[in-house]
Amino acid sequence: MRVSCIQMDMLLGKEDYNFKHAQDLIRATVAQEHPDVVVLPETWNVGFFPKEDLVSHCDQDGTRIKKEIGGLAKELNTNIVAGSIGNVKGGKVYNTAFVFDREGNCVYQYDKIHLFTPSGEHEYFQFGQDKCVRFQLDGVNCGLIICYDIRFPELTRSLALQGIDVFFVVSQWPNIRTPHLDILCLARAIENQMFLALCNSCGTAGSVTCGGSSTLIDPWGKCLAHAGSTEEVITADLDLTTIEGIRKSINVFNDRKPALYQLD
Repeated sequence: MRVSCIQMDMLLGKEDYNFKHAQDLIRATVAQEHPDVVVLPETWNVGFFPKEDLVSHCDQDGTRIKKEIGGLAKELNTNIVAGSIGNVKGGKVYNTAFVFDREGNCVYQYDKIHLFTPSGEHEYFQFGQDKCVRFQLDGVNCGLIICYDIRFPELTRSLALQGIDVFFVVSQWPNIRTPHLDILCLARAIENQMFLALCNSCGTAGSVTCGGSSTLIDPWGKCLAHAGSTEEVITADLDLTTIEGIRKSINVFNDRKPALYQLD
């Protein structure tokens, strides 16, 4: 599986510009890199996040992203992990991730569970209530979380136990805490013996400067590609045949003792 992460810069609250920019980047990436999967960052349609009249800037129950990005996936015959967007459902705003297959079908949708309370995200967005589940792209078992979710290892492990080979993390992670992001992604890949694709944003939207540092990591913890701090695309081929050998040589899933763990 060949994966390209688009480390996108965006404008705060300028959804029309951001949609066009994302589509231009996707087209260029598919033409140049020929990926099986293209990945976008968190809340790329609005930035993170406009607090004035947020609802007016957001998608309406995924209507626009399904039409424009889902339509692009079908046109380009490419799977698109479309990051997440500000999304209104039932009159309330959610931070919602969407994934489209090569036919443009929405094969996965997820509302961010862990909202970043230090920035007040929970005051503007609703907490997601549904469990994360695996989905498939080209027959490969995949999982996805959003940004702050990665600080909760039990969430990642709950997905890994469903049988995940490729794990996507989409984020708007600030520059000041980039070292945390690098370490957390490395740890999640190693401890769960899966490939990890992080797509972070870059640039300044509002008062927050995001740090980039998007990365593709194999289950041994080897970095296959790593971005800097500006807008760019990183690509790597994920050799999924290596996973079985890794899990047999250090069988952490077989050696777990869940009856002795207390997570409440």
